[in-house]
Amino acid sequence: MTDRPDNTPVPADPTGIDAVAWRNERLDLLDQRRLPADVRRVVCEDVDAAIHCIRDMVVRGAPAIGVAAAYAAVLAARAQHATHGADWQAGFRTDLIRLAEARPTAVNLAWAVERMARVAENARGDPTEALLDEARRIHAEDIAMNQAMAKLGADLIEAGNPMPAAVITHCNAGALATGGLGTALGVIREAWRRGLVTRVWVDETRPWLQGARLTAWELGRDGIPVTVITDSAAAQLMRREPPDWAIVGADRVAANGDVVNKIGTYGLAVVARHHGVKFMVVAPSSTLDPATPDGDAVPIEQRDAAEIWAAAGGAPVGAEAVNPAFDVTPAALVDVLVTERGVAQPPSGRTIAALLRA
Repeated sequence: MTDRPDNTPVPADPTGIDAVAWRNERLDLLDQRRLPADVRRVVCEDVDAAIHCIRDMVVRGAPAIGVAAAYAAVLAARAQHATHGADWQAGFRTDLIRLAEARPTAVNLAWAVERMARVAENARGDPTEALLDEARRIHAEDIAMNQAMAKLGADLIEAGNPMPAAVITHCNAGALATGGLGTALGVIREAWRRGLVTRVWVDETRPWLQGARLTAWELGRDGIPVTVITDSAAAQLMRREPPDWAIVGADRVAANGDVVNKIGTYGLAVVARHHGVKFMVVAPSSTLDPATPDGDAVPIEQRDAAEIWAAAGGAPVGAEAVNPAFDVTPAALVDVLVTERGVAQPPSGRTIAALLRA
């Protein structure tokens, strides 16, 4: 346990992974670009380093990005106050704008930045301690939300079929993507603990291979049987050996229940619906975005085409590539949305609004 300035403890990451941490007055990140071959950490001493780490996917996953951004705001405020004294606010606001633009699709980033900005508005004198307190509060809340979602999601699996079964997941929505158990993997971990899961099928999740590199690594550490497949093999798997559930996380959920998540999620949802496999999205309430009417209104991050060509060994002469990082799964393809506030079954404008009021 690490004490906050008000002496309220921040729980330790129950998995021991600590994707995001505040150590020695700096932001300490597990470098997810190098896993699983190389377990290495990156220390950010200023907000510019934190912005680079978010953009370059040293830290990734909407909740983890939000937590990292909160600590990055502390670094920004501390530096601005040290340089400009009582006139620190103007530079700090500029830093927050740059921070919020680091990866625009994940709504948790903007949500965390807005929370830190509200605290800064009321700060007197050196804002560092007040902002650090808020960042640690965001971190602790994320851990608690993960634990609540894990129980609610596992309850749904148990109610639907108390016999052990297989599940499939896409990308990485585990401890590496959050401050704690994970969203989708939190549910899977709890279901495994209850004896409800026999095997987890994991899409590779191209082009960054978050499934093959990160999810398989996490589940393997926990002793959960995991089998990696190419993204294009999911349809054949569901035709021959349909799992009971497809369980994924989300980077943003629009007001109508549309889900924005890692590219390939939409295709998995379509195939799951065709084969009668139930589709569960697990996301904290901070990922719900009532200001965005539907998925088509969400800015979809376009990443460098070089990420695609790297897997192909280089770009053929004259060929072009498009590399969207996310896609939109219509709410109609989602059977259930699990948040720490409760369950939307199915997600819709009405059920999302009810969760936000909870």
